[in-house]
Amino acid sequence: MLEHAPEVIHLSITELAERSGASTATVSRFCRSFLFKGYADFRMKLSAELVQVPAKPSYQDIVAGNSLHSIVQAIETNHLRSISDTTRQLDLTELQRAVDALQQARRIDLYGMATSGIVALDFQQKLVRIGKMAHYWPDSHMQITSASSLTGQDVAFAVSYSGETPETNDALQCAKERGALTISLTKFGMNRLSQTSDIRLFASSLEEGMRRGDMASRIALLHVVDILFTALVSEQFDAYVPLLEQSFQQVKKYRKEKGR
Repeated sequence: MLEHAPEVIHLSITELAERSGASTATVSRFCRSFLFKGYADFRMKLSAELVQVPAKPSYQDIVAGNSLHSIVQAIETNHLRSISDTTRQLDLTELQRAVDALQQARRIDLYGMATSGIVALDFQQKLVRIGKMAHYWPDSHMQITSASSLTGQDVAFAVSYSGETPETNDALQCAKERGALTISLTKFGMNRLSQTSDIRLFASSLEEGMRRGDMASRIALLHVVDILFTALVSEQFDAYVPLLEQSFQQVKKYRKEKGR
């Protein structure tokens, strides 16, 4: 498929199986493992991507001795590709389900560790500004403690790029057992966290190599969070915009910084 993508879109599942030396069942399982509904769905989306997406530079890892100019260009390329790839992969139906759930939630718990925890914290700060009862705990034990008090009126939102972070999976599983609606945000593909959740959101899975600092992956996850927040505010613009303005004015009034 990687070497002959333009040909694949014209092959039936039987023809592809014969060309690749596999069975039709193997081809079908392969497509489902990447969350496509089947081979027809995979072929249709592959065809659309080949037509719409121009060739771009590949993901660039950290290289010893690179010039500052090269580093600037590499980071720009990585981030732009990550955002573009994430946008193309977004399932608008799942995205709307997430917005609806967050809109209606009595309380929102957010889970994530390390870099994914920073993304969860960013979302928590946004939600608080529009009056949502949202909590993020950096300590994994507190995440489970908080999850244990959730109910069917609540939402648990878990962020893990790999989808395999044990602490994040444990917190979301606990929330699910308590009856909360669960949402996951991971890289694209099957993983434990997405399989546990009721609503699955995905970001670009392009980041490779050493991934020091989780740079492009962090940008991709934040891209999804920004979309969710903007959608929430847009749907209830008259209610949320005054709250955003109020929080801004109150912080401005009470902050202790001099000369501002």
